[in-house]
Amino acid sequence: MTNRLRTLADAARMVEARLREGGGEEKAARQHAQGKLTARERVTQLTDADAPLLELGLLVAHDRYDGQAPAAGVITAVGYVAGRECVIVANDATVKAGSWWPETIGKILRAQECAMRSRVPIIYLVDSAGVNLPYQGGVFPGQYGAARIFYYNSLMRRYLRVPQVAAVMGQCVAGGAYLPALSDVILMVKGTSFMGLGGPNLVKGATGQAIDGETLGGAATHTEVSGVAHYAADSDADCLRHIRDIVERLPAPPARPLPYQPRAGDREPDPEALYDLLPHDHRMAYDMRAVLGAIVDGGRLDEFQPAIAREMICADAAIDGVNVGVIANHRGLVRQPSGAQARFGGIIYAESAEKTAYYIDRCDRAGLPLIFVQDVSGFMVGPEAEHEGIIRAGARFVEAMATATVPKIVLTVNHASGAGYYAMAGQGFDPDFILSWPTGRMGVMEGESAVQAVHGPALAAAHAAGKALDPQVADAVHAMRNDYEHQLDALYAGARGFVDAIVYPEDTRAMLALALRTALNNRGPHLGPFVLPARLEVDG
Repeated sequence: MTNRLRTLADAARMVEARLREGGGEEKAARQHAQGKLTARERVTQLTDADAPLLELGLLVAHDRYDGQAPAAGVITAVGYVAGRECVIVANDATVKAGSWWPETIGKILRAQECAMRSRVPIIYLVDSAGVNLPYQGGVFPGQYGAARIFYYNSLMRRYLRVPQVAAVMGQCVAGGAYLPALSDVILMVKGTSFMGLGGPNLVKGATGQAIDGETLGGAATHTEVSGVAHYAADSDADCLRHIRDIVERLPAPPARPLPYQPRAGDREPDPEALYDLLPHDHRMAYDMRAVLGAIVDGGRLDEFQPAIAREMICADAAIDGVNVGVIANHRGLVRQPSGAQARFGGIIYAESAEKTAYYIDRCDRAGLPLIFVQDVSGFMVGPEAEHEGIIRAGARFVEAMATATVPKIVLTVNHASGAGYYAMAGQGFDPDFILSWPTGRMGVMEGESAVQAVHGPALAAAHAAGKALDPQVADAVHAMRNDYEHQLDALYAGARGFVDAIVYPEDTRAMLALALRTALNNRGPHLGPFVLPARLEVDG
C-alpha cells in the first residue's frame, strides 16, 4: 500500500531542490566570475555550521511566472549566527538580478515580522536591482507594498530595539537603498557592491554627468566620502565574518532553557516511525498521541483532563528542553462513557472547545508557549451542538487563543479546515511560526463536502430517479473535486505563503525547537505582527 506521507514528502523535496538552484548553474557561475558568492552560499557561510536552519517561504510563487521566480528571488530564514537566533534576508541575484516581485515584498515583510515579534537580530544580505518593473503594480504601491519594509525598518530601529545589520554585497539601487540606510550597521564589499538612488545610466540621463559606478556609489565612496556605510570588506567571505563578529558582540539574549537531557525511562524519539503513523487515506483514523510522542522530549505527555473531551488533546510536554503546552486534534471515533453517542475525532464539540479555552488560559498565565498540532475538520453542527452552545463555546476557544500573549507555533499534519482551522491558531491570528507536513490540507472544507454543498440536490435527484447525472453537472462536479484537491495541497499553501515552511517528520523536533527558542527571545506579549513598548521613548 502506498505510504502517503513518504510519497508527498518525496514530491515536496523534488520541488524544493529545484527552487534551491535559484537561477541555475549558469547564473551562479556568473556570480562567481564577478568575485561574488551566491545567496545560498552567503547564508551557509553566515550561519553556524551543523546548526538547524528554518527557511521561510521557499515555496512562495513556485507555481507562478512560468517558474521564473524561484523562492520569489529572496531567501528568508531563521538560523543561528554566532550562537544567536537571527532572521536572515538574502536577495538571490541569480533570479532576475535579485529584483523584487510582488511576492518578494511579502516574504521580506514576513521575515521582518518574525524578527519584530521575537525581538531577534535581522541581517539583510542585499544584492538586488530593485523593483521588477513589469510587475511594479504589485510591488510599489499599497499598504503592504515596498514602503512597508522601510516602515518596519524604522519601527525596529526607533522603538523595538531590534538590531538590524545590512551588508550591500551587490547592487542596491533606488528606493531599495533605504533598507540598509535604515539599518543600524551597513557593510559594503570593495569592488562588487554599489549603493545609490540612481545608477550611472540614470545619472547620465538626468544630469548629463558621466560617472562610473564605483566612484558614484561603491564601497570606498560610501565608507570614505559620504559616510553612508560603516565598514568596507575585501570580499564576500570577509564581509560575512565581520557580520558574525558584530552579532557576537550584541548584548546577551534572555536566559534560554537548557537542551533536552534524557531521563531514566524516557522513550527515544524515532522520527522515522512518524512516516508510518499517518494512514494512506487522509480521512482514516490514526493515533495522534503516538505522533506527539515521537516529537516531544522522552515521549512524555502529561495530559490535561484526559478523560474529558478526548477528541481534543491538551498536554504539558517539552521540546528540546523547552516546556510547552500542546493542543492537538485526535483523529478517529471517540467512544463516550455511559453509552453516550460517540464523537468524531477532528471535530470540535462544545465541551472540547471549553476544555481547550481553559487550558490555553492556564498556559498563558504560566508563560508556557503553545504548540497547535492541527488535524481539524471544523466545529460540530446540528441541533444537539447548537443546543449545547457550540457558538458560544467556539467563541471562547477563539478568544482565548487570539489573546494569549505567549508564543504560538502551528504544525499542520493533516486537515486544517473550517472554523476549526481558525480556532487552532490559523494564520489570520498571527501565530509566531506556521509549519506543515507535506500531508497538510488547508481549505474551508474537503472537496466532497463542497460538492455536496453545491450539487447535493442534483446528485440526490439523479440517485433517486436511478438516472445518470446530467453531463454538464457531472463535468462541474468533476472540476470542483479536482480544483479542491489541487488547492488543498500543502505545496499550494506554501506557494501562497499560507504556511512558513513545509517540514519533514525527521526534522520536526529540530524545527519546532528552533522556532520556540527564537520566539522566547521576547518574553511577550506575542500579539499581532509586533507590539510597541507601552511607553514609547523618542530619541532626542
